[in-house]
Amino acid sequence: MNNQTKTVAFHTLGCKLNFSETSTIARNLKDNGYQKVEFTDSANVYVINTCSVTANADKECRTIVKNAMKANPEGFVVVVGCYAQLKPQEIAEMEGVDLVLGAAEKFNIAEYLDDINKKEETIVHSCEIEEADFYVGSYSIGDRTRAFLKVQDGCDYKCTYCTIPLARGISRSDTVENVIKNANEIAQKGIKEIVLTGVNIGDYGKGEFGNKKHEHTFLELVQELDQVDAIERIRISSIEPNLLKNETIDFVSKSNRFVPHFHIPLQSGSDEILKKMKRRYLSNLYLDRVTKIREVMPKACIGVDVIVGFPGETEELFMETYNFLNELPISYLHVFTYSERDNTEAIEFEGVVDQGERKRRNKMLRILSEKKRQAFYQSQLNSTQKVLWEHDNKDGKMFGFTENYVKVQTDFNPELVNETQIVDLVRINHNGIVEVKIQELELAK
Repeated sequence: MNNQTKTVAFHTLGCKLNFSETSTIARNLKDNGYQKVEFTDSANVYVINTCSVTANADKECRTIVKNAMKANPEGFVVVVGCYAQLKPQEIAEMEGVDLVLGAAEKFNIAEYLDDINKKEETIVHSCEIEEADFYVGSYSIGDRTRAFLKVQDGCDYKCTYCTIPLARGISRSDTVENVIKNANEIAQKGIKEIVLTGVNIGDYGKGEFGNKKHEHTFLELVQELDQVDAIERIRISSIEPNLLKNETIDFVSKSNRFVPHFHIPLQSGSDEILKKMKRRYLSNLYLDRVTKIREVMPKACIGVDVIVGFPGETEELFMETYNFLNELPISYLHVFTYSERDNTEAIEFEGVVDQGERKRRNKMLRILSEKKRQAFYQSQLNSTQKVLWEHDNKDGKMFGFTENYVKVQTDFNPELVNETQIVDLVRINHNGIVEVKIQELELAK
């Protein structure tokens, strides 16, 4: 096998952070002589990067392993990621899996691939999560217009529903110097937009090896990144409301590169449920953050994470969340249905919500999300915006996003791919996408 090119295929489940880490693992294997192929191809090695935020993600992993075995029954299957750290033995029992790597081992994957013949028994290399106290910087460049840049990993919060601290370890960060170096590398590849990602990016600045002291703040990181000339746009992905400071909001409002788009987890609009979840804020603070953003950036897009069906969430408390969100000037929701996770506090809580009721509440909030998105898009019509066009060609149409995250479309033109253009937002079509009029043929500088 060493005398010929080995092939590797990747499948990523879960969050943006996982996508950035898969890209880093892929670059590592490329440096070790592997050629990347599609997951549906017959590859020598299949790498599955897993998530474990919901029970569904675990089931999904089984399906992906089966898909790999269909593509090549002799393929060597490696499972990494959060699920692999939390339940390595469970994965080891899945038919077809040859190697399971935990949080610390996944970045050294090449070291474990000396022999890629199918195994009688699955090999597991998974550290105790306390050992995942080092930091590996990563970024993804699968998309020609946008890259996910990891700046932080792990979490020191103890939310009662969450397994992420068990899967990823303590909060730790990249150095400012290394983040800037990665941002410049991304820029050199012609990519125009960076999305900052991590587990708890507002906690940015904690060093390695459990050093709780912040060497830098998130605001300092944002200020440094704003100096990277070659990047046109930077988005802040999910950031905790208690860590999104007014100074950061003010800086973004005047920034050269940071766009007016925030994604702020709420999880519940009921203070009683927020306390049970051990979140570090109450609904008033969340309202303050949204109000502040609207004051300094009236056109900003604000996305919200929310969980339905948490133990003890009565109909009355759910309606508190519903009404809070309904009145809040936000732009869209990501709705999650609570699912019981082993080794979390919440699994012991009383007041379990019926599965059918969880689904009903999820549907109610998804309908509210569509209304919010529609209202937000409506409020942006007849405005002039900069759009970064993406490379997909779907039935002769191409798509892009404005700085404040309105999805728009126009007729496909290969010359526009990865270009920024000034457009007028004209109307919302039947697919909920905004049609535009090209304001000028010149591309935006």
